[in-house]
Amino acid sequence: MDLTFYGHSCFSVEIEGKKILFDPFISGNEFAKDIDINKIEADYILISHGHEDHILDVEAIAKNTGAKLVSNYEIINWFSAKGIENGHPMNHGGKWQFDFGVVRYVNAVHTSSMPDGSYGGNPGGFVIESKEGNFYFSGDTALTFDMKLIPLTCGRIDFCVFPIGDNFTMGFEDAVTAAEFVNCERVVGVHYDTFGYIEIDKEKAKHEFERNGKDLILPKIGETISL
Repeated sequence: MDLTFYGHSCFSVEIEGKKILFDPFISGNEFAKDIDINKIEADYILISHGHEDHILDVEAIAKNTGAKLVSNYEIINWFSAKGIENGHPMNHGGKWQFDFGVVRYVNAVHTSSMPDGSYGGNPGGFVIESKEGNFYFSGDTALTFDMKLIPLTCGRIDFCVFPIGDNFTMGFEDAVTAAEFVNCERVVGVHYDTFGYIEIDKEKAKHEFERNGKDLILPKIGETISL
């Protein structure tokens, strides 16, 4: 499975010929200035919660590509009011079979509001189950015992995408524990270094994962990796 990193918490994966984009915040990220959002292809856009650093480019990319939005009920309704009718609402504990695989909407411990201050529903994460592999994108979250349920309900997780920047989410130390809870050895780190509150020592983070027998992958912005 190929994963392309677009900075902050935004990445895409291609499964069964479908391009799935997560939490697009690109045009507002100075480190992603070389990424042209008008060239990004997407069949689906999955949104973990309503904060601007996760949804800034949703409207533009959705209108450009016709991608189907997948998120909680409140976020889908908020974008529907903006003229994006191609949406699929979900909520915690639910799953749905799409043409690329099964999407489960799982718990995250965070907050959620829309850029205009309106209610953004409860934050969440996604577990994707497909013929090409399974992965867990936690969204912005603290470490939580709910993560222990994921391998019980979803089976083997081939890789995780976790925030590691601390302050607003779990830091890399807790991300190691999260990987243990999920029984996963490979973690793609996101939500770090974009702004001052979440700057980290990347070498220290990698060492912490290695010390615990796990692999922390930190792709460069615009880089595509195979997982």
